[in-house]
Amino acid sequence: MDIKEIQSLIKFVAKSGASEVKLEMEDIKITIRTGAAGSFQEPTYVQHLPMANPAQQQVHQQVAVQDPGSPAVEIAVKAETESNEKYITIKSPIIGTFYRKPSPDKPVFVEVGDTINKGDVLCVIEAMKLFNDIESEVSGKIVKVLVDDSSPVEFDQPLFLVDPS
Repeated sequence: MDIKEIQSLIKFVAKSGASEVKLEMEDIKITIRTGAAGSFQEPTYVQHLPMANPAQQQVHQQVAVQDPGSPAVEIAVKAETESNEKYITIKSPIIGTFYRKPSPDKPVFVEVGDTINKGDVLCVIEAMKLFNDIESEVSGKIVKVLVDDSSPVEFDQPLFLVDPS
C-alpha cells in the first residue's frame, strides 16, 4: 500500500463520518481515527522513531494528517523491516525534491550494487529552484535506495543504505 492509497483512505474515512477504522494486511497495520467536527485543530506532525533492536526488527511510525476544514486524522503504521545496523545510512542534508538523475534524459547517478567512493555524486536535491549535488561521505556499495525519484525529502531523511565493507 503506497502513500496515495493511504491518503485516499483517509479522505474516504473523513467523509464517511466513521470515528475509527482499522485495516490489517500481511505486513502493515493502519488505524484511522477522526475527531468530532468541532474539535480542536491539531497541527500536522510526523514522528520517526529510531530503529528497534534486532530482536524486535520493527519500525514504528506515527503520522497525523490535518487538512483545513476536515477533522484530525491519525494513522498508526507498523511495518516489519530487516536489520540494517551493519549499513551506513546516507541522509538528506537539506529539504527539497530528490532526483536520481541529473536530467530526465540522463542515466541515474547510482544503482543498487554500484561501488561508490567518497565524493561521488549520488543524487541531486532541488531546493528553491537550485539543484544541489549530494556527494557521498563514505566509500562502499549501494545496498538500497530509500526514496523514489522526484519525491519530496526532509532534512536528515535517509536516502541510501551503503555497505562500507
